[in-house]
This record gives sequence, C-alpha cells and structure tokens, in this order.
Amino acid sequence: MYGDEAAIRKILTELDDTWAVVGLSTNQRRPAYGVAAVLQRFGKRIVPVHPKAETVHGAVGYPSLDAIPFEVDVVDVFVNGDLAGAVADEAVSIGAKAVWFQLGVIDEAAYDRTRGAGVAMVMDRCPAIEIPRLNRI
Repeated sequence: MYGDEAAIRKILTELDDTWAVVGLSTNQRRPAYGVAAVLQRFGKRIVPVHPKAETVHGAVGYPSLDAIPFEVDVVDVFVNGDLAGAVADEAVSIGAKAVWFQLGVIDEAAYDRTRGAGVAMVMDRCPAIEIPRLNRI
C-alpha cells in the first residue's frame, strides 16, 4: 500500500485545504469531476489544473501547477502513470505539502522521490473514498 493510514489522515485532516486537482475539467464523465465535488463538500478548496484552464465547480482553473498564484497544500493527480511522475516533481518544486495519486495512478520512483523530498504522498487511493471513511471513525 502506498500511503499508510497516518499519511492519509495527515493529508485529509491536518493540512490546510487547498487542493490542486490535476486533470480536472468540465467533463462530468471523468472521475476527477466527481472527486472534486466531494472534496468541496468536505470543505476543501479545489483548484482545477488542466491545459484548458476551465472553471469547474465555480473554481477558476489554471493551465499548470506553476501558474497558480497562491500556495497549494495538496496536489491530487488524475493523469496516467506515464505523466504522473513529472506532476509529482512539479508539486515538490512549487512547495506543495502533499501529493495524492488517484486509484490506478502508480509510479513507484515518483513516490520514492516525493517522500525523499520530505513531501507526504499517497498513491493508488481516492480521497473521495477516504474522507467519508475517516469521518465515520
């Protein structure tokens, strides 16, 4: 498992609440759209990150992480595994406190690099599943 219970709890309950959702667009059929709605429902501020820089769920979008003009706490990654490592590296470079790779997004080298840089990371999990679970505990 890539992200123990302590890391999941820290990211979801102890960090501030700005989540850059990489791959989030207005396409309602994509998982990122629904997950972003759940994050908002649980009080998280979402920031869509997509080349189209679309406004999603009322949140202004940006074309890349480095275009966001304010601090980001968590980078939630909805890109395929081949691209995810570069996103994790960019998250570290902008000073994100955590990186979250969604279900099915796996890059063990990126996981090791990110944690080696002192940044919390969870991989192959979904915050839309984990947040409600933590709130029941």
